[in-house]
Amino acid sequence: MVAQKIYRLDNLCCPSCAAKIEKAVGGLDGVRAVSADAVTGRLILEFDEKTAPAISTNDIEKAVKGVEPDVRLVAPHEAEPVKSRRRVSGELTQLLAGAVLYAAAMLAAFMHAGIFILIPLFVLALVVSGGEVYLKTIKSIARGRIFDENLLMSLATVVAFAIGSYEESVAVMLLYRLGEYLQHLAAGRSRRSIAELMDLRPDYANLLTPDGIRRVAPQQVAVGDLIAVMPGEKIPLDGMITEGSSFVDTSGLTGEATPRAARQGGRVSGGFINKSGMLTIRAEKTFGESTVSKIIELVQNASGRKAKAEHFITKFARIYTPVVVAAALLIAVVPPLALHAPFYPWIYRALVFLVVSCPCALVISVPLGFFAGIGAASSNGILIKGANYLEALSHLDTVVFDKTGTLTEGVFKVTSVIPASGAGFSQKELLETAALAEVNSGHPAAESIVAACERPPEKSAAGDFRELAGMGVVSSRGGDTIAAGNERLMAEEGISFERQESAGTLVYVAKNGLYIGCIVISDVAKPDAAAAVAGMRALGVTTTALLTGDRTEAAMSLAAQAGIGEVHACLMPDQKVAEYERIAARSHGVAAFVGDGINDAPVLARADIGIAMGGAGSDAAVEAADIVIMNDEPSRLVTALKISHYVRRVVTQNIVLALTVKLVVLVLGALGLANIWEAVLADTGVTLLAVLSSMRVLLRKNRFRSAKMS
Repeated sequence: MVAQKIYRLDNLCCPSCAAKIEKAVGGLDGVRAVSADAVTGRLILEFDEKTAPAISTNDIEKAVKGVEPDVRLVAPHEAEPVKSRRRVSGELTQLLAGAVLYAAAMLAAFMHAGIFILIPLFVLALVVSGGEVYLKTIKSIARGRIFDENLLMSLATVVAFAIGSYEESVAVMLLYRLGEYLQHLAAGRSRRSIAELMDLRPDYANLLTPDGIRRVAPQQVAVGDLIAVMPGEKIPLDGMITEGSSFVDTSGLTGEATPRAARQGGRVSGGFINKSGMLTIRAEKTFGESTVSKIIELVQNASGRKAKAEHFITKFARIYTPVVVAAALLIAVVPPLALHAPFYPWIYRALVFLVVSCPCALVISVPLGFFAGIGAASSNGILIKGANYLEALSHLDTVVFDKTGTLTEGVFKVTSVIPASGAGFSQKELLETAALAEVNSGHPAAESIVAACERPPEKSAAGDFRELAGMGVVSSRGGDTIAAGNERLMAEEGISFERQESAGTLVYVAKNGLYIGCIVISDVAKPDAAAAVAGMRALGVTTTALLTGDRTEAAMSLAAQAGIGEVHACLMPDQKVAEYERIAARSHGVAAFVGDGINDAPVLARADIGIAMGGAGSDAAVEAADIVIMNDEPSRLVTALKISHYVRRVVTQNIVLALTVKLVVLVLGALGLANIWEAVLADTGVTLLAVLSSMRVLLRKNRFRSAKMS
């Protein structure tokens, strides 16, 4: 069994530092997978409980400190950090102090001050502005980890100072630190923006006690406890309303702007906001099992599953820096020796090469783009469990749907009751007999039969009831054996019956081995089912299919309404898996399965991308899925596709922008056509542009449901 450990990493701002931590912690015995994310500041470890030795927090902390001494490992339950703002304030102080000293040195140079005044001023400005960079470089070299962006800037500024380019040396460091400061501000703001999208966690619960209302932490509420929710408060836990009525804002979970009516007997989820009347709610789940808790956990842990582009950039950065240092050394040494030319101009060109080559633009903007996409999806009621699934969505080619509850409302109604000729049963008697068998089943069709009775029967003992997956139920009541289900159940029980023709779902009923009639139940397509299928086709999905245990006639009728290409009906749960695999094998890209029931869990787990309807969907389906649609609308699949396409476009643009600009400046620098100032501006400017570009995803979070995406 795979287990997880999740920690927070304070003071982690540098993605290349995160990559070093991943490598160090991944080397611990028993660790199967590790993800360190500079965007979320989280460290996620996976290990096998059976075979792995106990991995202590001390072991992990030693590994982290071994590569990044300034990063602090914090357990998730501890107080949220306040150091990030202090860190930014410290950076700003160093930056301003260095700028003041640099201005003093430049003024002294303008006034033709002597070298014994100029050099100390420039040295002081360089140490104040870049001391932290030099210290990090020394620590990295001492630990045997030489190649990173700190080394690049240290080499560039020290060598520039050594060859007499004092002004440029200090200016390079100041501009580099300014770029870092602005990057940290932008990344910090993006983190806060994403956190605000998921600001669902309730601060407290109003527990009803014999002594009155007591405010407690949501974790202290047990199943069965009564809680009061006042107007304007967040509902802390999933539960049933026992008293009161109101309208609730569900936008945090479902992305729906219109408040939903909540009345006595109805169920609500944690994270909803009570808009008007007071509600009394009986808790049905603990806080850890509640919808809001699972959503927060899913989004926070999504960064642990990285996209291919993120893995590529991480590997690229590891190789890139040592290659750049080696290339700069060759530029500085080989041409002067080969051409018998002076060293100074070639050393200067090598410095330009070093300055512009920092990979920050890529290693910051790419993961930030994917995480922003996950945040934008969550604000639209779509939970994506990893950047890898968000990336895979952009290559979606085939979508396979379940029928009931996925493309249909899942609200069945009895539309016809047909007693068997000569059986001696009236419509009322047939309906009541079927209800005796179906009352113990939780299937929507069974519930509709029970609801259609004037006097619904009581549930029987568990031992008197059998539910046969994909067929129906058999129940023993009062000495009679009643079977209610589809044609396969009748065949299984060896019962002769009169086959009926209808587009609805047919439930054949037999009593003591004798067929007594048929009940027709109808379900309607969701209003946006056809639009969802059409929207997905417009975004590149070429194959759509419907898999259902229902009859062929009912499946074909729905497929015609929704515009689905192929239909496979009368399937058992295991047959759904086999049929999905056959369809997926023909796909030229990624194949997804969309379902909602317990019997869909195996297919959801097997699919390239499993997509569950989370509102009415079973817990098993939601757990097995990779993406969860919180409001059960098929059209949100189109929204998810638009977000994935847009994120891929933004990430691609960032990569092309960064590599193109850096390549151009690298070539110009090597040819002596670019100076250090231009190199610094190219490096920091491109990084800031890439970060701001990634933030476009969040700025568009409310526009992805529009018909056209620019």
